[in-house]
Amino acid sequence: MGTHVIKMPDIGEGIAEVELSQWHVKVGDLVVEDQVLADVMTDKAMVDIPSPVHGKVIALGGQPGEVMAVGSVLISIEVEGAGNLKESAAPAPVKEAPAAPKVETMVESKPAAAPRPAAVCQGPMVAREADERPLASPAVRKHALDLGIQLRLVRGSGPAGRVLHEDLEAYLAQGQSNASAPVAAAYAQRNDEEQIQVIGMRRKIAQRMQDATQRAAHFSYVEEIDVTAIEELRAHLNEKHGASRGKLTLLPFLVRALVVALRDFPQMNARYDDEAQVITRLGAVHVGVATQSDVGLMVPVVRHAEARSLWDSATEISRLANAARNGKASRDELSGSTITLTSLGALGGIVSTPVLNLPEVAIVGVNKIVERPMVVKGQVVIRKMMNLSSSFDHRVVDGMDAALFIQAIRGLIEQPATLFVE
Repeated sequence: MGTHVIKMPDIGEGIAEVELSQWHVKVGDLVVEDQVLADVMTDKAMVDIPSPVHGKVIALGGQPGEVMAVGSVLISIEVEGAGNLKESAAPAPVKEAPAAPKVETMVESKPAAAPRPAAVCQGPMVAREADERPLASPAVRKHALDLGIQLRLVRGSGPAGRVLHEDLEAYLAQGQSNASAPVAAAYAQRNDEEQIQVIGMRRKIAQRMQDATQRAAHFSYVEEIDVTAIEELRAHLNEKHGASRGKLTLLPFLVRALVVALRDFPQMNARYDDEAQVITRLGAVHVGVATQSDVGLMVPVVRHAEARSLWDSATEISRLANAARNGKASRDELSGSTITLTSLGALGGIVSTPVLNLPEVAIVGVNKIVERPMVVKGQVVIRKMMNLSSSFDHRVVDGMDAALFIQAIRGLIEQPATLFVE
């Protein structure tokens, strides 16, 4: 018998160290060739480390959350034959994977079920404090609201106790077994504590958000937009072409509005290297679409949006979302954006203050659509209204330019024919 040592591979892009995010094996496990041993986290994506050999795990080289240098010992496997203990063997080619197999874009949500009476129990039920906010994606929160479920009573089976759609269904499936239990549990006094290690994707998100707020001079601008006309156009196009070309959401229209508005405001489609003190304005419009996953925020990129039609943009957005859900999104698909579009979908609220996706200098935030009485030509009418809550880097973008940029988008959305007039 011999020992095969697998070292932390060079993943490329000049990366000298990576974070060990999760082990998929333990000491004593038998493994086969190509079996995934561990997940490691780079600045851009989660990467699988497969086994190049058959054998038995005899030692692990680190703990989840530990930052390991490229070339350091990752794992030791007992194998038939001499092994490679004296060599610097690396594993088989690294296979990329996103941080989580289940990802829901922030501009879409799970179709709502008809409202039901609040469920009375779940299996097993968990009682949280009244002000405790359980981890869950916006789509799951909306689904729970539609079902009449108090999310704080549902035990989450996802990472770090995150509540998933399946947890809501399990809650309902076992909900009639005990009508009195949730009442007692909901008001039970609790003194327990839970510590959750900030590692992997959550650590990267925390680092990026902290870095963005410390380095950039954020300011936000909010503009109200009448989306009645563009919603009517969207409904018409879906009725006429939906069966053959696919259904359009509002998002492709917003991407198109960004592209057109950026022609007059190129300073928004830029990256700022604050160390070199250089602003790079780009002709290509690579739109990052902020996406909520079970492990946190990700930003897949619609490349060359300036060259895409409505349906082409819609198809690419759908493709990226499906790639993320199926674990097929590459690092390239999660990097390289020049401006970001973010939305909380049906839970979009009235106003938000999005954080810049550095080194970009602008991010456009979409709030929810609501019907409100508005005065139009002296008459009170019901219109569909939506706010854009956007943030900019004041080191690069002046306040007047930011306001004019968002107002340009407003004009394009309110008069949707101008989106297609060259």
